[in-house]
Amino acid sequence: MPVPVLLTGRSVRLEPLAMRHAEALARAGGADRSAYAFTPVPDGLESALDYIARALADQAAGRCLPFAVVGTADERVVGSTRFLELDYWRGPLVWPPVPGMPHGDPLTAVPDAAEIGNTWIAGAARGTGINTEAKYLMFRHAFEVWGVRRITLRADARNTRSRIAIERLGATCEGVRRAHSRGLDGAVRDTAFYSVLDDEWPTVRDIVELRMSAPRQVRVPQDLLPA
Repeated sequence: MPVPVLLTGRSVRLEPLAMRHAEALARAGGADRSAYAFTPVPDGLESALDYIARALADQAAGRCLPFAVVGTADERVVGSTRFLELDYWRGPLVWPPVPGMPHGDPLTAVPDAAEIGNTWIAGAARGTGINTEAKYLMFRHAFEVWGVRRITLRADARNTRSRIAIERLGATCEGVRRAHSRGLDGAVRDTAFYSVLDDEWPTVRDIVELRMSAPRQVRVPQDLLPA
């Protein structure tokens, strides 16, 4: 499994998810739940403790690498994200392949492909650039440190907000898998799949860096707008 890592940018810091994040994660998840129709987000301290425990169990099993998303401006936890679906292609060819099983010492293994997912950001942090920079830090680590060949992203096909955000990063849509899984609302959902390949990363990096350098529009509360 990949070694947990701290990723730091200008507006965001991705810390290895730990139980110490539970109270802050509960506050972030409970602040505005209007945009969580398609993503599991903890609601309350007990839910946050369970959320973290499950993520850490998956990490111990080598299935994911979870993070707490921390805004550097006020040092507040504003959400969570993770690497998952880690796949390993190095070493002797084994057939049939065993997904998620590295060759050699699993404590020093790095994946050849991974997915970025289980991402949610508190309402107050949306539109601030935090999510974009968080994705950038994860892309950069995956491609430039691990040397992955592919990063996958996916979204419930109904989740227009997430799909637009993924497409604005420069990821390529691979299509929609129909009746792919059960959604958070219990309905059988279609899933939109996206990817970035290693030879596409330089172009995607330029796109994301340009977005991060652009001036951001300041939000003005409705009651302060002129009549």
